[in-house]
Amino acid sequence: MAVAPAPSVTELKLDQEFSGDVTPDGRKAYSGYAVKPEKLVEVATALRDRYGFNYLSSATAVDYLEPGQMEMVYNFYNINAGGPAIMLKAQTPRDSAVLPSLTGVFPGADFQEREAWDLYGIKFTGHPNLRRILMWEGFHGHPMRKDWKEAYFEEDGKPFDARWPGGEVYRSEENNPFGHNVVYPEGFTLEGWHEESERDIYSVLPTGTESTEAGLQSDLVTVNLGPQHPSTHGVFRIVVTLDGETIVKLEPVMGYLHRNHEKIGERNTFIQNIPFTDRLDYLSSMCNNHGYVLAVEKLQAAKVPERAEYIRVLMDELTRICNHLWAIGFLLNDLGAFFTPALYLIKERELILDVFEAVAGSRMMCNYMRFGGVARDIPDDAYAKIKELVLERLPRAIDEMEAYLTHNEIIKARCVGVGILSPQDAIAYSTAGPMLRASGIPYDVRKAEPYGIYDRFDFNVAVTYTGDIYDRYYVRVIEMRESLKILQQCIRDMPGGEIQAGKSQYQARVPAGEAYSRVENPKGELGYYVISNGKANPYRYHIRAPSFINLTPFGKICVGHKVADVVAILGSIDIVLGEVDR
Repeated sequence: MAVAPAPSVTELKLDQEFSGDVTPDGRKAYSGYAVKPEKLVEVATALRDRYGFNYLSSATAVDYLEPGQMEMVYNFYNINAGGPAIMLKAQTPRDSAVLPSLTGVFPGADFQEREAWDLYGIKFTGHPNLRRILMWEGFHGHPMRKDWKEAYFEEDGKPFDARWPGGEVYRSEENNPFGHNVVYPEGFTLEGWHEESERDIYSVLPTGTESTEAGLQSDLVTVNLGPQHPSTHGVFRIVVTLDGETIVKLEPVMGYLHRNHEKIGERNTFIQNIPFTDRLDYLSSMCNNHGYVLAVEKLQAAKVPERAEYIRVLMDELTRICNHLWAIGFLLNDLGAFFTPALYLIKERELILDVFEAVAGSRMMCNYMRFGGVARDIPDDAYAKIKELVLERLPRAIDEMEAYLTHNEIIKARCVGVGILSPQDAIAYSTAGPMLRASGIPYDVRKAEPYGIYDRFDFNVAVTYTGDIYDRYYVRVIEMRESLKILQQCIRDMPGGEIQAGKSQYQARVPAGEAYSRVENPKGELGYYVISNGKANPYRYHIRAPSFINLTPFGKICVGHKVADVVAILGSIDIVLGEVDR
């Protein structure tokens, strides 16, 4: 029997299907559906099972202070058909914020709901492990709430009156010496106080003994990898319960690098946020810029000049190759081939960074994209260097890398069949990028919902089908070759003309409304949810960070493997802690 195709976003009428429980969001310049909290799980289940919207990409909390409401915004996509999102919104009173958890329907909501609890204080009934995730247990308050103020708070939005217009610049720390830059809860004393973080982390891990096949009793042992450990790729902690050398349970612990990037972003002006995006996945700053400016351009209805669009794609795809060279090099480090393969790949990456430096003025923190275009054109000598890299040097370097790595028997012994993520789990846990495509899901935002001018390019979605470490390595190799195809077409078709719509901007006017934009970053879908209230600063600025969400199934895919495999599995996920912790 033929199956009817899933309805598109425009064809789907949830307000008719769930009359009285689901209504279109009637706020000016907003979209999606408002759902009664008690119906949220039912509607989300129907989206997945009946309508094919089986991928929960993003879950964002918003604090509407004056109406006294908290709102959760969910973006669901049809992983098979592609296209735009169905957006659901559920509100709850901010003084007693409670919503049902979606983890039973979409396990990928796990870390995102914990983040909303941690930073906004929204409780999710039915969540299996509702603990803080970026702050520590015992932290007082929820720092993304609009009425939360730090000890050295100055103002809600920049430019601060103390610095402008006279230019009296100083660091806040100068007026808030150590010891006076914290606020303790009312009535707090050290007498009788017990540190809560460690207790709560270990409470979710199993204890006791296990019986081996031979009938011997083996004690379970819990050990920590990190946060100060070279194999955790930054200040990242892995708490592992072992039966001998075999992993029984693994719990990732993050937040050591958290600096409340989104709170900073809501105090910055719109244009001040561009260099801050550089510091998320600091290996992919060009792509980070691109995702953010797209969100603001949606609100502005800005039109980007042709040449700027081509330059953006050029920089994005060079960044993708840059990232994957680094990721593969450090995966080899994690496997034990200490730095020799990595240095060969870093050498090629450095040549791309030379181009970024010539174009943007910086090798890593590029601060290059602008609303309506890019900051500056490509110098002639840098363009000649790009041609040489794309047409000659990089194809040869990837061939050489493959000759040594792809069929290497040691790499295969360590990677094949290890850390398998099934296609079903890859979707359910909201993974993205190479991690999703290595599990046999050919989903790429550049194809599924093309942004910029990506619909003009002829390239294939890189996909492999086993979902193990080896496939996560190899899908990146395929992806680099596809990026070269896009870059060659860019060079062939690059037009002349302007690189910026209108004049250079020192302040951006952004009409009131909401926008969600997403780009296919090297690590997966990077999304920005931005709300403007017509003022100089974003009312809400949220990042769907692929490094963060891709860690959701990390514990599951490590169970049954050895400690040495944990390091390799984490390397194959390819995280950057600036993006995980924000």
